[in-house]
Amino acid sequence: MINPKTLLEVNNLSTTFHRGGVALPAVRDVSFSVGQGEVLGLVGESGSGKSVTLRSILGLSRRYGQVTGDVRWIGQDIASLSERKLRHIRGGEIAMIFQEPMTSLNPLLTVGMQLDETLKAHTDLGRIARRDRAIEMLDHVGIPAAASRLGEFPHQFSGGMRQRVMIAIALAANPKLLLADEPTTALDVTIQAQILDLILSLADEMAMGVILVTHDLGVVAQTCNNVAVMYAGRIVEQGAVRQVLRMPRHPYTLGLMRSVPQDVPPRTQLYSVPGTPPSLESLPIGCAFAPRCQNRTDHCLTARPSLDTITSCRRLACFNPVSVKKVGAA
Repeated sequence: MINPKTLLEVNNLSTTFHRGGVALPAVRDVSFSVGQGEVLGLVGESGSGKSVTLRSILGLSRRYGQVTGDVRWIGQDIASLSERKLRHIRGGEIAMIFQEPMTSLNPLLTVGMQLDETLKAHTDLGRIARRDRAIEMLDHVGIPAAASRLGEFPHQFSGGMRQRVMIAIALAANPKLLLADEPTTALDVTIQAQILDLILSLADEMAMGVILVTHDLGVVAQTCNNVAVMYAGRIVEQGAVRQVLRMPRHPYTLGLMRSVPQDVPPRTQLYSVPGTPPSLESLPIGCAFAPRCQNRTDHCLTARPSLDTITSCRRLACFNPVSVKKVGAA
C-alpha cells in the first residue's frame, strides 16, 4: 500500500469542557494521521466526540474548553498557535464543512459575498478575479446558472444546493485538507450520494486529504481508506476500512456492524447495541463500553484499555476482543 505524504498528525488530543465546576472530557487521548489524497472516516454514535475532535484540530474548541495534545500540520505544531496565526490556516490550508448549512451560512449575506469573504481572506486575487473564482466554484459543485445565483441568499437554495454552496466555500482557496462533519445529514439518499461523490471527486482532483465524520458505516465502506471508531470520546478501533469492517475486533464495532440491516426478512426486529452511551458527567472507571458489552469481565470494570497496535495497520483498545471472523463485505 502506498504511503501518502502525511498532512496532519494528531497525538493524544484531549478536550475537556467544564459545567458547574464539573469536568466533562469530550475527547480523550485521540491520535491519528491523514495523508495526501487519503479519506479517513470517524465513526460512532451521537455524542462520541467526533465533531468536537474536528473543532479541536482547528482550535475552535479553545474558546469554550481546555484542549491539550499535539496537532501537527505538515510538521508544524498548530495546537499552540495564536488565534491570529491560526486564522491563516483555517479556511485556507484546512477547510471545514459543518453539519448543518443553514446554521453555518449567514442568512443576511448573499452566497457571492460569503464566497468572496473566503477568497479575500486566503488568496491574493483581485475583485474581478474573486468573482470569476466564485462563479467557477459554484459551477464546479454543480450549481446551474452560477453567475446569476451569486446574488441570492441561502434560503433561496434547496438543502442539497446549500450543502453544495458550503462545499464551494470550503474548497474556494484550494485547501490541502477537508474536514467534513456529517455533510449529508438531513438530505435524501439520492442527494447524499451526489454530495459524497462530489467531495470524493474533488478530493481526488485536488490531491486533498479528507476526514469524514459520519454514523453511516455504508458511507465509510464506499468512501474511506481508513476508519477510526470512537466511543465516549476515545478511539476504540482503528485501521484500514476493509480490515475493520470485514473483521471487527472491538465489541462496539461489531455492534455497529450488526446494526446495519443486511438481508433482513420482513417484520424482523432490527438489532441495536443494548444500552446507551455514558454521560460525560459519570464516565465508568474502566472501559467506557463495559456496561453495554457482552464480553466484559471484572477487569474491564476497573481498568481502561489502551489503544494498542495489533498489526502493522490496525489498533485496538479492548481486553477481550471478539473472535476474528468475516461479517460482511466492505
